[in-house]
Amino acid sequence: MDCPASDRDRRRFATRPERRVRLWPLQPDGAVRQVRGNPAGKADRVSAGHRRDEYRADRFVAGKTDWISAGHRGRSAGAPDLGPGREGTLTTEIVIQTIVSGLLMGFIYALVAAGLSLIFGLMEIVNFAHGEFMMVSMYSVFGLYLAFGLDPLVSAPLCVTFLFALGVATHYGIIRHILNAPMLVQITATFGLAIFLRSLAQFLWTPDYRSIPDPIVSGRLDLAGIFIGVPQLVASAGCLLAFGVLYLFINRTETGMALQATAQDREAASLMGIRTDRMYALGWGIGAACVAVAGVMLTNYYYIFPEVGLLFALIAYVAVALGGFGSIVGALFAGVLIGLVEALGGLLFDPAYKYAIIFAMYLAIVVARPKGLFGRF
Repeated sequence: MDCPASDRDRRRFATRPERRVRLWPLQPDGAVRQVRGNPAGKADRVSAGHRRDEYRADRFVAGKTDWISAGHRGRSAGAPDLGPGREGTLTTEIVIQTIVSGLLMGFIYALVAAGLSLIFGLMEIVNFAHGEFMMVSMYSVFGLYLAFGLDPLVSAPLCVTFLFALGVATHYGIIRHILNAPMLVQITATFGLAIFLRSLAQFLWTPDYRSIPDPIVSGRLDLAGIFIGVPQLVASAGCLLAFGVLYLFINRTETGMALQATAQDREAASLMGIRTDRMYALGWGIGAACVAVAGVMLTNYYYIFPEVGLLFALIAYVAVALGGFGSIVGALFAGVLIGLVEALGGLLFDPAYKYAIIFAMYLAIVVARPKGLFGRF
């Protein structure tokens, strides 16, 4: 039997401030937002996966802004939805838009992976500082913009040349001394270089996110209802062009043939008069230059911060193993495939699972074919 409320309880509840539920837009997991009605100084941790979908219409206050979750948007009758746990419609235009976005991002992944694959195929050393080389190229673009007002496309030759020199210096300063060392020493050397470069960037530029305002390439194209960002298109075209130049250099020039000979058998190449030490330095320079091109192109629309290279390096490691260690063509196919899987996985499933889908695909392929799609090792 319910007990009647006392006068004291009635007064206490009557004076209690009204609590309203504010529905926040999509935020990264763990984002902290202040919820109205909470005691001062306290905040509720609201994640993208735990937003409330209820909307209290009876407590709506005129003139206040309230956010309604995407689950309340209308859905066309008979149209397929976007996957389990997601609301909305899946149309042909959305699928085509997603495929185009995946292809554009895949070309960038491919060029980053190509530089990493070249270094491994030449020396069988994994460069754990590969992502930090891209970060250095992006900060080089940003520094030239601050000092001289140069657009990323204008400063690209300078940054690529600087990263080429940094790659050569890395070989002569570090790698040459650990060629015959145990694998653990080689891993810790490049990993230590990555930590040093990242820490140096944090010291010089702070961990703040930075960007290039108003680059030359901007806007978007509308092709039959498919919108393509001009910076993304230019970045992908630049990476694809650089990849083509790299492929022709490796397979159509004497220096490229010498690189391949050194990768196949160092001692035999030395007997044929090839300066293998110079080939190693050239390989490191070209690998750093490849990732520099990708970094320069990304600065047209991507944020610059000390950890920017971590994700791209991780995807590059997967692309190299997926395409086959030492295979430049394999890096291209694997990078494009990863870009498509990443985009379509985020569309058809929850975006939080897109990288899990990439790694699941990678495991399935390497189990069936340990050498990768085009591997030589």
